[in-house]
Amino acid sequence: MYWQETKEHERYIVHDDIVDVVYGIDCRALPVDHAYALSQAIQQALPWFAEEKHAGLHTIHVAESGNGWMRPDQADALLYLSRRTKLTLRLPKHRLDDAGKLTGRTLDIGGNRLRVEKSVVRPLSPITTVFSRYIVSREGADENAFLRDAVAMFREMGVLPRKMLCGMEHVIATPDRIIRARSLMLAELTVEESVKLQQQGLGPERKLGCGLFIPHKDIREVKPVLDY
Repeated sequence: MYWQETKEHERYIVHDDIVDVVYGIDCRALPVDHAYALSQAIQQALPWFAEEKHAGLHTIHVAESGNGWMRPDQADALLYLSRRTKLTLRLPKHRLDDAGKLTGRTLDIGGNRLRVEKSVVRPLSPITTVFSRYIVSREGADENAFLRDAVAMFREMGVLPRKMLCGMEHVIATPDRIIRARSLMLAELTVEESVKLQQQGLGPERKLGCGLFIPHKDIREVKPVLDY
């Protein structure tokens, strides 16, 4: 696959209606599948989070190292975090003051202590290649069916996908059900489409880290990122 970025984004102003709030954290380790436990802990600390339509949680990931370490496949295996690891919430602008109340709290994530430190606000990006780690997939949908479903949802939003790649299926566990999801990358969007996807997301379960898009620059790492 081949694509080129344009400089269109240099002339586009990204409005701050929706932003990412990025917190420093002090946490030694978290389970690989920590989405439900982390979401519940945030909802206890910020009771409005569950009902806020435009709020979402970016689950926590760590980079694979060059020393042979690979992300474990087992859901209950531990991710060991560095001081550079962040906790990020995607929130509407009017919730920024409320989100500040998370700073200084210590959360229990499946028996693992996570202390939330000071935050910064990060605007959404005009980059026209975007990536979501988890998009909810229909039960039994293979890769082609997943992409067809995604195209239909994009068209309802007024987004015309030009290039899409999806990754392997992942499972997110909750006490009530198992959620199946795939990663998804889109390229050659317009800046308006990219920002719309970051603002609105795709599909359900934003509070569990699904449907949230982030900018992605490097095509050389497409396959590792999709299956991470």
